[in-house]
Amino acid sequence: MAQQKKKKNNRLLYILAAIAVVAIIGVVIGKQKGWIGKPQYTKVATEKSEKRTIIETVSANGKVYPEVEVSITPDVSGEVVQLLVEEGQEVKAGALLAKINPDTYVSMVDRADAAVNVSKSSTSNAQAQLTQLQVQLDAARKTLNRNKQLFNDEVISKADLETAETAVKNLEAQMQALSKSIEGAGYNVQSAQASLKEAKDNLKRTNVYAPISGVVSKLNIKQGERVVGTSQFSGTEIMKIANFSNIEVRVDVSENDIIRVSAGDTAQVEIDAYPDHKFTGIVTHIASSANSVNQLSGDQITNFTVKIRLLPDTYRELFKAYKIPFRPGMSASVDIQTKRVEHIVTVPIQAVTVREIPDSLKKSKSTEIGSNELEELVFIHKDGKVFSRKVKPGVQDNTYIEIVEGLQAGEEVVTAPYRVVNKKLEDSMNVEVVAKDKLYTNSGKNKEEDTE
Repeated sequence: MAQQKKKKNNRLLYILAAIAVVAIIGVVIGKQKGWIGKPQYTKVATEKSEKRTIIETVSANGKVYPEVEVSITPDVSGEVVQLLVEEGQEVKAGALLAKINPDTYVSMVDRADAAVNVSKSSTSNAQAQLTQLQVQLDAARKTLNRNKQLFNDEVISKADLETAETAVKNLEAQMQALSKSIEGAGYNVQSAQASLKEAKDNLKRTNVYAPISGVVSKLNIKQGERVVGTSQFSGTEIMKIANFSNIEVRVDVSENDIIRVSAGDTAQVEIDAYPDHKFTGIVTHIASSANSVNQLSGDQITNFTVKIRLLPDTYRELFKAYKIPFRPGMSASVDIQTKRVEHIVTVPIQAVTVREIPDSLKKSKSTEIGSNELEELVFIHKDGKVFSRKVKPGVQDNTYIEIVEGLQAGEEVVTAPYRVVNKKLEDSMNVEVVAKDKLYTNSGKNKEEDTE
C-alpha cells in the first residue's frame, strides 16, 4: 500500500511539473504575441515613397592623363652629348631637345659620298669605252661594205670578206656587253646615292626635335648616356612630351557594368589632388577588348578601359593658379551617368529586401509569378503593424531605387534597421515607429537587440 501511494504521489508531481512547463511556455508565447500583458514592439524607422528623378551611375577609379602624350625615341644610336631640356619645361614643335654624338655618322656620310664618286667614275669609264667601240664599229662596217664590193668584183677572196664580217660581229657583241655593264654601273650609282642620302638623314637625326608643342612630362636620360635608336628594336625612350590642353581620365569598368556605359555619357569626376573641385567629362572611348588582372587570391578580374574627356570649362581656372595643374597618373574617381528617369515612384534602397515568399503572398493569386521562392519585397507600415508586399525595382542611384510595380507614391515603408528589414520583420508584426537616429545606441549597435 505504501509503495502504491508513493507511486501515485510521483505521478502527480510529474503531471504538475508538465503543467507548469506548458504554462511557462504559454506565458512566453502569449507575451510575444500580445495575448498576455503588454505586447512587444520592434522599433523601426519609416519613410514615405515619393516621386523623384533618379540618375543611374556607374562608379569607377582611374588615372588622369593628357589626351596627347608623345614618347620621344631617337632614330639613331649613340651617346647623348647635349640635353637641352628639363622635366616640366615647355617646348614648341620643332624645338631642339637633344644631340647625339655625330662623329660616326659624319664618317658614314664621307664613305657614302666616296662610294658615289667611285660608282660615277666607273660609269664614266664605261661610257668612254663604249664611245671608242662605237668608232671602231663604224670603221669595221665601212670596211665590210667595201670588201663586199671588192668580193663582187672578184678582187678579194671570200675568206677576206668573212674576216671583215667577223670583225663587225665581235665589235657589236662587245658593245652590247658594255651597254649592259653601263646599265649595271648606273644602278650602282643609284644605290650609292641612296646610301649617301640615308647617311645624311642619319646625320640629321642625331639632332632630336620636338614633334609637338607641350610640356616635357617625363625625362628618362642624362647627358652622357648612350641611347638605342628605333632601327634596333623599340629604341630608348628618352622623354615624353604631353599637351595638357585636353585632359582625360582613364578608368577600368567591370564587365558587369560596361554594358550600361555608352559613348557620350556624362561623368562627374573627382581628382584626389583637388578635393574641393568638381569636374565634368564626356565618355569618348570604350575599349573593345578586356583587361584581365590576376588578384593575389588567384581570381581574375575582367575590366574594360573607358576614356573620359574633361570639359575645359571645368578646369580652366586651375591654369590661373598652377602652371601645370595636372600630372600624368593623378588618381581620380568618376560617376558615369548612364540613365536618367524622372517623376517615378522611389524608396530608399535599404527598404527593398530579398526574402522567401511569405505565405500571405503565396496564397494571393495576384502575386503568383511561378516557382521562384525568392522575391524582392518592401514592408508597408499601417496602424502599428507591417505587411510585406512584392515589388518590381528599376534603376537606382546611391540612395534611392525606382519601384516600377507594387507601390504607389505616399505609402509608408520600413527603411531601418537594416537587419530587421532583411531578416526579422514578418507579416502583421507589431512595430513602433521612431526617428532613425534613435535606433542606434552610442556604441553604434542596433537597439533591436534589446527586444530579442
